[in-house]
Amino acid sequence: MQKELDIQSLISGKSRPYRSVLLFGPPGAGKGTLGKLLSSAGNHFHLSSGDIFRGLSPESPAGKIYHSYAGKGHLVPDDVTVGIWHHFVEGLIATNRYFPHQQLLLLDGIPRTIPQAELLERHIQIKHIIVLETQNFDELIKRMKRRALIERRQDDMDETVLQTRMRVYMEDTHKLLEHYPSHLISRFNADQRPLEVLRDVLGKLSHLLSHSEESYV
Repeated sequence: MQKELDIQSLISGKSRPYRSVLLFGPPGAGKGTLGKLLSSAGNHFHLSSGDIFRGLSPESPAGKIYHSYAGKGHLVPDDVTVGIWHHFVEGLIATNRYFPHQQLLLLDGIPRTIPQAELLERHIQIKHIIVLETQNFDELIKRMKRRALIERRQDDMDETVLQTRMRVYMEDTHKLLEHYPSHLISRFNADQRPLEVLRDVLGKLSHLLSHSEESYV
């Protein structure tokens, strides 16, 4: 019995905070593309919260909650969002797909609210924040509708839902930047081509992105 309890304690023991880079920007600004490029170029792990939630079975308890909100363009409750996210990340570690001591975690789409940011503080250590900025929101709507046709994303088909998501970003998620120290934030022009954005990010943050393995002293 004692051995069983020790093993269970080891499995469920608290892990170190994941060293993370947050990717911010309105829907369609290219966060996912940048995350994948940085992941490939620097051996980092890109994790999109959108991919996590879209992968939930609509029949599962978590899936039913998610789709009831996402179908209207609204955000899932913060504690549910962070709980599902953390469970997913622990699964990545347990199955040797993400190595937190060797890789930076590139977070795309989370946190989206200040309460989410506060809940995440126990799980992540923020090394930097990348903000993709654009003034052309009409072009973002067109870009997402094109992506919806290619990738069959039902949540990107309805323009009313897309407009709601833009409004939610401007009213809520954008306020998050005031929650973090300004020295952690770098802003980049998302109206450029993806490789041009990547060039600018690497030019400014190569010192961080080139040294992902955690140092033990």
